[in-house]
Amino acid sequence: MLTDTTHIPQEGWKTLVLLNRGQWDDTNANLFPQTAKAIHKSKAPVAEVFFASMKPHTSIKPHSDFTNFVLTSHVPLVIPENGNNKCRLSVGDETRQWIEGKVILFDTSIYHDAINESDEKRYILMLRVWHPDLSNDEREALQFIYDCLEIPELLSSDPDIALKAERHAKMMREFPLKDSGGFGGGSKQGNKGKRKKKTKKK
Repeated sequence: MLTDTTHIPQEGWKTLVLLNRGQWDDTNANLFPQTAKAIHKSKAPVAEVFFASMKPHTSIKPHSDFTNFVLTSHVPLVIPENGNNKCRLSVGDETRQWIEGKVILFDTSIYHDAINESDEKRYILMLRVWHPDLSNDEREALQFIYDCLEIPELLSSDPDIALKAERHAKMMREFPLKDSGGFGGGSKQGNKGKRKKKTKKK
């Protein structure tokens, strides 16, 4: 179910995407409707949301995402030997262990690394949120860049093609699950099969 990321040189890191660059993944949102709806209803300024697993006795070496217009939040879900300092995250010169239910928020432009020294997999929910110092115009501009990476026709000089691309981009950002009043599943009618399934590259 979880898919390998390709640009992290270490083995053991896999993710499953719910939201990528502001666009919901229909298939995965339906696999985890409670999580998807909770995030959607929270109105959190999320740009990306995904589950991340880490195999036992693996590590991710220090690296930077070279991006500071988003901040990364870790929600620890399953931490082997919770509280025994077996699963740790280091950001700059500070190291903390993941504790189930205790959120960590950090800037991934700072060099960071992770380790799982336990005998079991570690699972977290990662949310990348827009930096609070960004203005609405800056957020919209960055989202437009994200959309152009997925739909290059947004930059077309043909107004008809550009308008069609704008409608497509808007559809891709729509929340794919029906609001049933609770946290039930169900696909939004009319959108099924129109989106591409995405996998996350950290």
